[in-house]
Amino acid sequence: MADQDAQDRNLPASAKKIKRSREEGQLPRSRDLPHFAMMVAGGAILSVGGPSVVDQLQGMLTHALSFDAQLLARPGFMGEHLWALTLNFFQIMLPIVGVLMAVGVLSNIASGGWNWTMKPLTPNFSHLNPLTGFARLVSGQGMGQAAKAVALALVLGTIGAMVLKDRMAAYVGIMSVPLPAALAYAGQQLMSGMALLAIALALFAVIDVPLQRQLYMRRMRMTREEVKQEMKENEGNMEMKGRMRARMREMAKRRMLAAVPSADLVVMNPTHYAVALKYDDKQMAAPKVVAKGADLLAMKIRDLAKDAKVPVLQSPVLARALYAHAEVDREIPAVLFGAVAQVLAYVYQLKQAMANRSAAPAQPDPQVPPELDPHNKPGWRESHPVDEEEQDDFLGAEA
Repeated sequence: MADQDAQDRNLPASAKKIKRSREEGQLPRSRDLPHFAMMVAGGAILSVGGPSVVDQLQGMLTHALSFDAQLLARPGFMGEHLWALTLNFFQIMLPIVGVLMAVGVLSNIASGGWNWTMKPLTPNFSHLNPLTGFARLVSGQGMGQAAKAVALALVLGTIGAMVLKDRMAAYVGIMSVPLPAALAYAGQQLMSGMALLAIALALFAVIDVPLQRQLYMRRMRMTREEVKQEMKENEGNMEMKGRMRARMREMAKRRMLAAVPSADLVVMNPTHYAVALKYDDKQMAAPKVVAKGADLLAMKIRDLAKDAKVPVLQSPVLARALYAHAEVDREIPAVLFGAVAQVLAYVYQLKQAMANRSAAPAQPDPQVPPELDPHNKPGWRESHPVDEEEQDDFLGAEA
């Protein structure tokens, strides 16, 4: 059953699953890299600060073995003396421990990245099940980790045994020299042995770091069902985003229709397109489109304009060109300045004639460059469909 599940997991992990696994504390960690880093850091500390540490420990030991008969007669002196020695020892060792801890944390971050989560500390009683633990132990990953640990132990043990065998006589000879010289010689021998061990750990770390990442990505593989489920979840989010976008479009249309009564002119197709224009020579460099729409929305713009006594001019070519090339709340394209100027002039003349009760001016026939008429482009109407269901919903809510 487990083999079948492993065979089904043949799709790479998604970014969402990797993020979720990191939140649960699952990261590609290598144990060999921290071991190597700690070995190198320890060797560096011994090489640089070893003599100073030895001198401090020697001074602490000398002070610890120095007693005064009067102080010994005081009750509680030995307890105070031991506590002072303990604090002194911690003061000596604390910097070393701090450096090693920092190296351990940084090496773990280097192998798997920084991750902060409390999930691994949450009690998981399934780990107390011996059957589950045995299954993890005999799994492919567990057997691989055990084989790697055995190989590392054999390599390090072999190196240590060879170093001891080669230098056994030198170690025995240390007993015949004074203590300071013996400590210095032992430190040199220890450093050379640690160098060999560090080389072995470096080789293991070079292999283990990419191996752990590969094994992690293999564990994160997904089945087709998991991919489908995640796609459904993402589609749910897309639906939510789509509803938000639809709501924003609806609000924009409401604002657009609210601006129709303040327009100076509405140019229509007469049934398919409507564009509302406004021009204030003191504030605008060119006429601006305050609303535009097609089909049902165009009818709504026309009705609002008539209710507000805004002139509605039927100019099919100009209406189509404005609808195709002008944007709401933007000035009209420069190539349409001449045509729009003709219709605006007509509107102003019409208002003046109505005020003076004189004859109405002749309706202009604005000239629009043929390339700006979308009907001269085959398939333009099909490539710019109008969502009539959306318009029905919007216009129904508006009503």
